Amino acid sequence: MRGFRCQLCPRRCHAPRDGPAGKGKCQSGSEIRIARAALHHWEEPPISGTKGSGAVFFTGCPLGCLFCQNAEISTGQKPGREVTPQELSEIFFALIGQGAHNINLVTPTHFANRIREALLLKKLPVPVVYNTSGYERPEVLRAFKGLVDIYLPDYKYAQGHLAAALSGAPDYPQAALAAIKEMVRQVGAPEYDGNGLMRRGVLIRHLILPGHTKNSIAVLESAAKEFPGIPVSLMAQYTPWGRAKDPGGIPGFPELSRGITRRELDKVEAVLFNLGLDGFVQSRMAKGKGFIPAFF
Repeated sequence: MRGFRCQLCPRRCHAPRDGPAGKGKCQSGSEIRIARAALHHWEEPPISGTKGSGAVFFTGCPLGCLFCQNAEISTGQKPGREVTPQELSEIFFALIGQGAHNINLVTPTHFANRIREALLLKKLPVPVVYNTSGYERPEVLRAFKGLVDIYLPDYKYAQGHLAAALSGAPDYPQAALAAIKEMVRQVGAPEYDGNGLMRRGVLIRHLILPGHTKNSIAVLESAAKEFPGIPVSLMAQYTPWGRAKDPGGIPGFPELSRGITRRELDKVEAVLFNLGLDGFVQSRMAKGKGFIPAFF
């Protein structure tokens, strides 16, 4: 890894990744860092099942949303612990030994090359889930063909100005669209086992932001047009975290200091149904500290 200059995410910042910490947006160094590895019960039902998803949360993030609920690990407040690919593989098998239905790679983008090494060491007997913000390069995703069974991407923004203001990524809509197309090309629509658990396929997530139903509607319209047959998980549990939780909130976006209203949810939900999209609608009540795991 020494001398490696990063091009893993669409930012292609070429930041050196040859030390304990990097200078790129993700602030990541040469080795994998994880913030948590445990059974996780708060994903969609086909992912969590009854025993839980074997979730491995990686520290750092190439996107950096100002309202991130995991800001303490995405921004480096809690650096987590360093692991080698061999150690990461052992963590995967330990979670499987605990009954995990799958191995869930949460925010893996900026460690994609090293995670791939771990997956190649020993084939896993359960599906591998690539759980991402959607801000990906198709070229990087292609390296996971045959290694990832389930893609769980966010589709956060269809409006570039909103992506620029809240995540510093004006190219997010185009990047996410291209990334999800590659995911669908690799694994297609969801396939389920006899217990209703996903074994393969893509499930798109979208978090409704308060005051921005137009963005949500544009995302759903894009998903219906571009990805027929791919279900959407509509998330209504937005909570002011990160900068949105600060006393002054996010400058220019005071609406992000509150949750979404029932009216906003109904409006977006109606579009989901009118477009004939299959999927899930997560409750507005599924929010708060109780739904955020404890990190290292």
